[in-house]
Amino acid sequence: MPDELEQAIKDNAAGPRRAKGDSGEVEQHGLKDQIEADRYLNAKAAAKKKGLGIRMAKAVPPGTA
Repeated sequence: MPDELEQAIKDNAAGPRRAKGDSGEVEQHGLKDQIEADRYLNAKAAAKKKGLGIRMAKAVPPGTA
């Protein structure tokens, strides 16, 4: 189901915001809405990755034994 929801969000962001019948009027989603949808989907993909996105390393200053 999460994949279906993600695909639905992608399709809705790519499709028109509003469409009218016989006159052929179509309105696209605003750029702000498209960017927000992209950020949301990227955040979901990052949350699925293993790890916290932080690399831990031990710093050893030179000259110490």
